[in-house]
Amino acid sequence: MSKFSLSALQLALPQGDNRERIAAAVASMLRRYPWVQMVLLPELATYGPGIDQAQPRGGEAERFYQQLAKQHGIWFVPGSLYEREGDRVFNMLPVIDPNGHVVTRYRKIYPFRPFEAGVTSGDQIVVFDIPGVGRFGVSICYDGWFPEVSRALVWRGAEVILHPTMTGTLDRPNELVIAQANAIMNQCYFIDVNNAGALGNGRSIAVGPDGDVLHQAGEQSEELVLTLDLQRVRDARRDGFKGLGQVLKSFRDTPVRYPCYNEAEQVPASLEALGPLALRERSVR
Repeated sequence: MSKFSLSALQLALPQGDNRERIAAAVASMLRRYPWVQMVLLPELATYGPGIDQAQPRGGEAERFYQQLAKQHGIWFVPGSLYEREGDRVFNMLPVIDPNGHVVTRYRKIYPFRPFEAGVTSGDQIVVFDIPGVGRFGVSICYDGWFPEVSRALVWRGAEVILHPTMTGTLDRPNELVIAQANAIMNQCYFIDVNNAGALGNGRSIAVGPDGDVLHQAGEQSEELVLTLDLQRVRDARRDGFKGLGQVLKSFRDTPVRYPCYNEAEQVPASLEALGPLALRERSVR
């Protein structure tokens, strides 16, 4: 079986506890589209930004979503939650199976610094298998700006990358280009679902392995209901992008070892000269 049905919910939500709103949106969508096998939410959709909402691993919100997944018999990726571990906070995404079990968790590798202050970087690439379908990878928002993240997921076998975001800034059009580029460079599905309303400016996008835009949402609440055919990924990777460049084979076979991936390589002076990662200060005239 290579086909899999997914719904990415672009929701217009306020800042606050949105669990019941999310549960109602999931139930409403499944009444219209009962064949959907997975539901994907945007980044931090549950409470909005604010590390004061951080919960311990397996906390109240995660348990709520485990019950929701089990109730509907769906794979559920509820965006991300702030997770507290000791004195550290991570931007964490759980993946929940149709039995309500958390099969894996991913911690955002690239918090949106300097704006996402107080959030610790994760250090693990995360993929998971859906039996009889294929392998999925996860990344969160600013991770998408770093091609190394998507390439590492694909190196681990990901055929679909699920990418929740929370973007309300003027760089959203650029993120759409990045989403399409990630799909093209890796011959994979790339599903980028953004918040709307108070938590984001929408324009979620789903891209296929040939770079085709399956759907691009507007700026209000919208349900992206998609049937992914993972055979398309396998064909594109074997036969080449649109029958042309066989990108992943070339990446696999190159003798080059890139210096930026060598832990022993020193950071070049040109990058050191950029200065610290900090908010810009107002210019004094």
